[in-house]
Amino acid sequence: MKLSFTTREYAQLLELVYLGMQTVVNMQGEETPAMKRYADLEQKLLDLATPQGCADLVTVGSDGRLMFSDKMSTDERLGKIIGDHANDSFWRELVHRISDRDLAAEQVRQAATGKTGPAIDAELRLRELEDGLWSEFETNDLANVVLLKGAQG
Repeated sequence: MKLSFTTREYAQLLELVYLGMQTVVNMQGEETPAMKRYADLEQKLLDLATPQGCADLVTVGSDGRLMFSDKMSTDERLGKIIGDHANDSFWRELVHRISDRDLAAEQVRQAATGKTGPAIDAELRLRELEDGLWSEFETNDLANVVLLKGAQG
């Protein structure tokens, strides 16, 4: 297969690969199967950077392998994308985990009290819990969050 890129397009492709690799490293670590899965492809793309006119975006690491140059890690646009992703991931995960915990607690309480009546619609209740948390966090950020170390829910 033969592909043709302008220098600008190839630079954008390298930015996309950089962002993807940062996501894998930040979520899973450097020595993981996910990282290893993409390492050879990353090397192929970095190897083509110089012929594509993007030599300033790559450098040679201490291990002799090509790596992204400091130009990528100091690029404010890319840093903002990575930061926004990390922030969004944090809030989504926090809302999801707290909502799951609270739903499970409600279900246990309902079962323990022997309450009769319709069972909790888990999907609907989970959405309600998530919506409530989103509203709280959008209004107050973490100001009202209290961590009880060692507490048993």
